[in-house]
Amino acid sequence: MIPCPIMKKTLKACWLLLLGAVLITTASAEDAATLSLMPVPARIEQGSGQFLVGQNLRISLQGRGDARVKRASDRFLQRLSLRTGIPFLPAEPSSSKPNFIVNCAGPGLKIQTPEEDESYRLEVTANTVHLSAPNPLGILHGLQTFLQLIQLGPEGFAVPSVVVDDHPRFPWRGLMIDVSRHFFPVEVIKRNLDGMEALKLDVFHWHLSDDQGFRVESKKLPKFQQHASDGMYYTQAEIREVIEYARDRGIRVVPEFDMPGHATSWFAAYPELASASGPYEIARKWGVFNAAMDPTKDSTYRLLNTLIAEMARLFPDQYFHIGGDEVNGKAWSQNARIQAFMRKHNLENSHDLQAYFNQKLQKIVRKQGKIMEGWDEILHPGLPQDIVVQSWRGQKSLADASRRGYRGLLSFGYYLDLMEPASRHYLVDPLAEQAADLTAEEKKKILGGEACMWAEFVTPTNIDGRIWPRMAAVAERLWSPQEVRDLDQMYARLAKVSRDLEWLGLTHATNRRMMMERLTGGADIRSLDVLAGVLEPLKGYDRPDAKEYDSLMPLNRLVDTVPPESNVARVFAGDVDLFLKNPASEEATHVVRERLGRWRENRSQLATLLQSSALLSEAIPISQNLESAAAAGQQALDYLASGKHAPSAWREQQLSILKEAEKPQAEMLIMVVPSIRKLVEATVPE
Repeated sequence: MIPCPIMKKTLKACWLLLLGAVLITTASAEDAATLSLMPVPARIEQGSGQFLVGQNLRISLQGRGDARVKRASDRFLQRLSLRTGIPFLPAEPSSSKPNFIVNCAGPGLKIQTPEEDESYRLEVTANTVHLSAPNPLGILHGLQTFLQLIQLGPEGFAVPSVVVDDHPRFPWRGLMIDVSRHFFPVEVIKRNLDGMEALKLDVFHWHLSDDQGFRVESKKLPKFQQHASDGMYYTQAEIREVIEYARDRGIRVVPEFDMPGHATSWFAAYPELASASGPYEIARKWGVFNAAMDPTKDSTYRLLNTLIAEMARLFPDQYFHIGGDEVNGKAWSQNARIQAFMRKHNLENSHDLQAYFNQKLQKIVRKQGKIMEGWDEILHPGLPQDIVVQSWRGQKSLADASRRGYRGLLSFGYYLDLMEPASRHYLVDPLAEQAADLTAEEKKKILGGEACMWAEFVTPTNIDGRIWPRMAAVAERLWSPQEVRDLDQMYARLAKVSRDLEWLGLTHATNRRMMMERLTGGADIRSLDVLAGVLEPLKGYDRPDAKEYDSLMPLNRLVDTVPPESNVARVFAGDVDLFLKNPASEEATHVVRERLGRWRENRSQLATLLQSSALLSEAIPISQNLESAAAAGQQALDYLASGKHAPSAWREQQLSILKEAEKPQAEMLIMVVPSIRKLVEATVPE
């Protein structure tokens, strides 16, 4: 069919708009990088001049926004004052001489949903700031963008003239925190909600039960807090406090109660739920356990109905997460009565039995006006298509769910507890890999994603350092245009975000220093900091003694202190690459030589400290290996800079030393060794 002239004009206009959108996206990414914005806005244009931030700043609140706008504006001024040291007057509904106008068109929904508009427009000129949005969510986001734009210059604190038109790419941008394996007080949750607000995240997924603990007060079923929590749980008043705190920051709170597996703590309170007789107690170890709920008893569903009804009233969000992951079926296969039930109901395997359980559970959840959400394993044709599948297996699983009509979220690639670098998380996209081949309608079913912080190896002291600042990379992936992928730009902005988060009260840097002082017994930490700066914890699930860990073991070693990603090693890798491109460069040679010299000399400076601390003695061989590796790098540098050939025996010896230094020690890796290996391998043998 040949389009009519009008259709031709329409198509041409669409192509021009699409081309313009691509150009704007490219320009936005460059401008955002210059201005250190994160996440990168959908569209940004820089103007000329700047808005000076001084005591004359007056915020005028206009429009019909709800009470959150006023509270957000006051919170914004407090943070602005903290950042600048300048006191400001509170925001007012009207002001005689406003120069910062906040216009919220209408109130938000009583219960926030993923469908709610989060867009905003921020216009900054030399004289005024205009922030407008359809509802309070956009206002919250726009205020965070303004805070990120603050710069200190010759005239004082200022924000450059810009126009930002912004909206998220995905409506669901979350962070899951597991509070079962290790419990985190309310203040820890709150400060991480502050970090989420700063990065425009909008879902806090609260993993509240697992084998190691049930963490919510139940007035209907009090044995949960009495026997399944070790006394560490949130009262219902505290839950409401967190929910209100999150809502003020534009964040939904989705609870997760894991069932029918990962429920050993449940059975410590209510053993009648279990498929086997027990006895049961709270699990102390980590892993996948055989214990599972009995899906064949009516009494199981009566108890779950009581619990879910109570929790559904406590948590207002429309989504209710039932877990559903890692049920190995052994408790069911070993129970003759359950096997007979399966034969009677034509259930061929444990997956079918779990689907039977989920069907009944879904009806209980729906009766409370909620939408059921669960991990990959809940996907089954027998479940209605209004459920949401959270994929830890990858884009293929996510795409399969979408093709079958189910909405989904991606968590694969966003597991912060695996200690992967920010670059790894940043390049994982919900609509990449197998999901890239979905139709436009199928892609709409992918709501976004969630990063996960499972809590086997985190405590209230180090959890911030395990989440931030890497979480910002995930936040940008879920908010910003898909084309924004420059790693160097991302890392440059991430460094600033990290400092900004400290102003909010996050403790990823401050607590690291405190943990270092704990390791040294209060002694000078500078030499230890040099060593720790090149180390990272083992990746994935490779901590070799993991089976020996339990929930009561102290997490106070060096491996629990060093960050998941060594910025020193990342920068050094770039320095080595620059040197290898031009070994004759005096500047490149000096940079690499200076770093190698510092690491080589550090062992002697650190030796006494390592020997005098029971917590640090395991790092003695690591320090020695760093010294040996640095010495190999220095010698390789000499050969490369001089153009001389290296003896073959020397090369073999150094590569053997580096191979030893690359091995995990004390559950850590020396991250500069691969770059030093590059130097040795680049030498020309005789």
